[in-house]
Amino acid sequence: MTELTQIGDISDSHGATAIARPTVYVYEAPVRLWHWVNAAAILVLIVTGYLIASPLPSLSGEASAHFQMGYIRFIHFTAGQIMAIGFLFRVYWGFVGNTHARQIFHVPVWRRSFWRGVLHEIRWYSFLEKSPKQYVGHNPLAQTAMFFLYTLTALFMIVTGFALYSEGEGAASWQHALFGWVFSIWPNSQEVHTLHHLGMWVLVTFIVVHIYAAIREDIMSRQSIISSMISGERQFRDGD
Repeated sequence: MTELTQIGDISDSHGATAIARPTVYVYEAPVRLWHWVNAAAILVLIVTGYLIASPLPSLSGEASAHFQMGYIRFIHFTAGQIMAIGFLFRVYWGFVGNTHARQIFHVPVWRRSFWRGVLHEIRWYSFLEKSPKQYVGHNPLAQTAMFFLYTLTALFMIVTGFALYSEGEGAASWQHALFGWVFSIWPNSQEVHTLHHLGMWVLVTFIVVHIYAAIREDIMSRQSIISSMISGERQFRDGD
């Protein structure tokens, strides 16, 4: 059960008055740790993935004297495996964590109240609503964006990434055994590369919107957003 604490004004020994704000513990430590590790892994994947698709100019001298693309690919593969392990852990924590840990894995499309919330948030982000609604976890629009733009895209990137990796590991590898079926859907390897690259741009779009929305809500909705993913606590600056 979510606990909401709201206290009145508190005076210190010097007579100064501090306002105690309603605070709810939302994001558990494993969720916060996953969020920042996953963010770092995705950033590395985006940079190295872009360089793999659009390599840097050739270096002078013999090719045997350089391993530039080798290092870039190695970093990309390492970050990809970190992201995949983190995703599996996040799925696990969706089952054992609190109710907010499950929000990014489902969208309650069967609830009329959910769609009313989505419409309100669209109007709020479009500056058509005068005041925001207060949500302990993700608001309905954020939950929808997290599921369709992050969760499904991340799963697609992991699956296609390991499928492409299996080409180098060979047909006897566990990567091919688990993800080789991707090439039965898209037999052309270059097509899988292209779709994987397009998935990167979906994540880039999501990240830009995600950061903008977090900063905007922290300022305009009078609710802590950015600091909540550090402390785990959501603070409501307005008591109403």
